[in-house]
Amino acid sequence: MKSAFDKIAAGLDDAIAHANGEAGRSKVAAPIDVAAIRKRTGKTQDQFARAYHLPLGTVRDWEQCRSQPDAPARVLLSLISAEPDTIEQLVQRA
Repeated sequence: MKSAFDKIAAGLDDAIAHANGEAGRSKVAAPIDVAAIRKRTGKTQDQFARAYHLPLGTVRDWEQCRSQPDAPARVLLSLISAEPDTIEQLVQRA
């Protein structure tokens, strides 16, 4: 069983790895560049939000780093990044 010190040391190691860009070692998800994904779609923030049924304020918060997408949003954004037109069509059907 790990001591409290060992747990704190492991957490510190993870934080240092994350700060050094070693997201693979860290348990913290790497930041996602929502603005870059949106720009590749050729859409404005408003168009992007409407196309993928996202709140406009949420898109703005993500792009201005006031918040980060949660796990389900990260999956959606990854899909949009890979296949924006297909995902837009699927979302519009929902």
